Amino acid sequence: MTEIVAADIGGTHARFALAEVESGRVTALGPETVMRAADHASLQMAWEAFAAIIGRPLPRAAGIAVATPVDSDVLKMTNNPWIIRPALIPQKLGVDTYALVNDFEAVAHAVAQNPPKAFRHICGPDIPLPESGVVSILGPGTGMGVAQLHRTGGAYHVIATEGGHIDFAPLDSIEDALLVHLRKRHNRVSAERIVSGPGLAVIHEVLAARAHRPIVPTDDKALWIAALAGDDSLAAAALDRFCLALGSYAGDIALAQGASAVVIAGGVGARIADHLPTSGFRQRFIAKGRFEAKMNRMPVKLITHPQPGLYGAAAAYAQKDQG
Repeated sequence: MTEIVAADIGGTHARFALAEVESGRVTALGPETVMRAADHASLQMAWEAFAAIIGRPLPRAAGIAVATPVDSDVLKMTNNPWIIRPALIPQKLGVDTYALVNDFEAVAHAVAQNPPKAFRHICGPDIPLPESGVVSILGPGTGMGVAQLHRTGGAYHVIATEGGHIDFAPLDSIEDALLVHLRKRHNRVSAERIVSGPGLAVIHEVLAARAHRPIVPTDDKALWIAALAGDDSLAAAALDRFCLALGSYAGDIALAQGASAVVIAGGVGARIADHLPTSGFRQRFIAKGRFEAKMNRMPVKLITHPQPGLYGAAAAYAQKDQG
């Protein structure tokens, strides 16, 4: 058994926990400590604050997930001023071994290592995730995270992707209007402009214009609350349209990755878990022409682990350590 530090570093918050790993698996994940990134000048200082909180020296091994691609010498995150230089992690954090992964790569590791009870069925056949083959993992949040999990019996491999940045593909006149609206702001319109947390406000704005209704200024959080409550008909209509677009997008990702199952994660995914099964998500998900029968056989799940990023960071270290 090896004790490690698991860290999930986002734009607003940094989460830490102690974890235990053995034989390539996470065997225990301790309680999380959540810090506001703005309260600490660097990852090193937050790391030291975590050590002070638990009151003892930290283990010299770590699994770290960060909300940015990890394939450069200097890592910078949106909404977080920290700069992380991977080559300096052993020196700055006092670790001998570590795994550094993208935040959604970590979620894919969590999907790979969690038991069936950690997943909620959304639509399609109510069967467990396959033990062999590809699982597509996507998560609407501030942006759209996408990863690919390839299982081969008892082993697995995770592939990090930037699938949220593929082009948005409208399928009807309302989505045509969304594309036209966004082209006024951006040279290129990616899928995550629509199927992410901020996308609901864009949809809401376009629907209001089509209905000749004034737009009452509100922040994203308030709009999501109104949409989920169903008290505001325009906000509710925007949420329905969001689910349609998400279904189309999820189906496209599954086809592109050759998947036999899909797992939804992310903060927005958790918010809409109750709404997705009764929305038009499934109809759009399977509407892939000659591949409709294939899509109809594909289960769609939602991961319910409360901290998949932390768990996945530990799982990424466990897999690397085993290798």
